[in-house]
Amino acid sequence: MEPKQRVRKPEWLKISIGANERYTETKRIVESHCLHTICSSGRCPNMGECWGRGTATFMIGGNICTRCCRFCNTQTGRPLPLDPKEPEHVAHSIQLMKLSHAVITSVDRDDLPDLGAAHWAETIHESKKTNPDTTVEVLIPDFQGRRELVQQVIEAAPHIIAHNMETVRRLTPEVRSVARYETSLTVLRQIAESGITCKTGIMVGLGETPAEVEELMDDLRAVGCEILTIGQYLQPSHRHYNVAEYVTPEQFQRYKEIGMAKGFKQVESAPLVRSSYHAEQSLAFLKR
Repeated sequence: MEPKQRVRKPEWLKISIGANERYTETKRIVESHCLHTICSSGRCPNMGECWGRGTATFMIGGNICTRCCRFCNTQTGRPLPLDPKEPEHVAHSIQLMKLSHAVITSVDRDDLPDLGAAHWAETIHESKKTNPDTTVEVLIPDFQGRRELVQQVIEAAPHIIAHNMETVRRLTPEVRSVARYETSLTVLRQIAESGITCKTGIMVGLGETPAEVEELMDDLRAVGCEILTIGQYLQPSHRHYNVAEYVTPEQFQRYKEIGMAKGFKQVESAPLVRSSYHAEQSLAFLKR
């Protein structure tokens, strides 16, 4: 059998990563405070642009994930113990960067009795206490669907809570190693019912159909999700899930229009969009 031919990357996905003084300073702050970022761990194509603006998405809980999703470049294995100083380091770094909007995510910590929920809550509390004028957005794991753990994050009261669906219902078992479609919807429903702004993100180009994307949108609206991001899946290495297609910018625009028509308050849909890309634009949504 011949090996599967790779889909050629189109011109609209080819970017140049430049560096400026702000990029260098952001890199220095991240490294000097022993911080992990999903920017570098996830090989994000927007790292140069975001770090050049002085923004970064902090990744707590270490840099080793207990799950092994086929789309994700984060290292998987047995994580180290939690760093008790991490919440303080993240809060101080937000202060040094003078961020008006901070985004925090994490690896999955299925090895911990509380799956990292208390560490999450402490990081949010510390960030808000040190930076009272900064809005805080968090991108959380599913906590295995355990309501009491999701509630700990909710009670810490970040301004936006996101949990990514990643893909459509049919492809979820192939793409995500542990997470389940219905579990993620349940988590999003709990967030929305708390009154905190609920957000999620998906990748396209995995083999889904436009009809399946619309079905996902309907499921999200049914549980109260208000913000949706849609971006192109980019295969981190030959070991990861294959790209089925490169979705055109025109189709991304159609997804945005369909999502807004279905009642989402904000839809960011473009090839290089990631769940935290231009997250500061959510400030305008919050103010409205």
